[in-house]
Amino acid sequence: MSKVVTIGVIFFSLLACAQERTFSDEALNDSLIGLNGDTVTFQSILKAHEGNMVLLDIWASWCKDCVVGMPKVKELQKEFPDMTVVFISLDKDEASWKKGIERFNIEEGSHFWAKDGWKSELFQAIDLDWIPRYMVLDAQGNITLYKAIKASDKAIIEQLKENRS
Repeated sequence: MSKVVTIGVIFFSLLACAQERTFSDEALNDSLIGLNGDTVTFQSILKAHEGNMVLLDIWASWCKDCVVGMPKVKELQKEFPDMTVVFISLDKDEASWKKGIERFNIEEGSHFWAKDGWKSELFQAIDLDWIPRYMVLDAQGNITLYKAIKASDKAIIEQLKENRS
């Protein structure tokens, strides 16, 4: 009996640790605000970048770790010019988000603001528990790296190189 329990625990542990490969419908239908003030769905953002690798960078201008990681994200943009960075901000308001983009000179990439903050459907679906949060998506929009919390994480570079092939 103890072997059955042990096997069951291992099986369910593996399932819990399994990396997500796709976004839920709730996440895809979540609304974000673009730089021009338009409301867009997360799905439309992914569709706009279909055919390109994407580094999803969830950040906020008030987040020290996010700001510390920005130079590395910029290095990744130079090293992988075929990759698009989609920045999604958790700033408290639209003005703070736009000031952060300007203050930290984040010119390259696509920028969006999560007006619902931590409670957004997207963030609930990906179990967002820390920022920065980096995710790597392949050219078809599949998640190849579900979670990294440092821009210098070697798994980011590994996935970008693998997706490039």
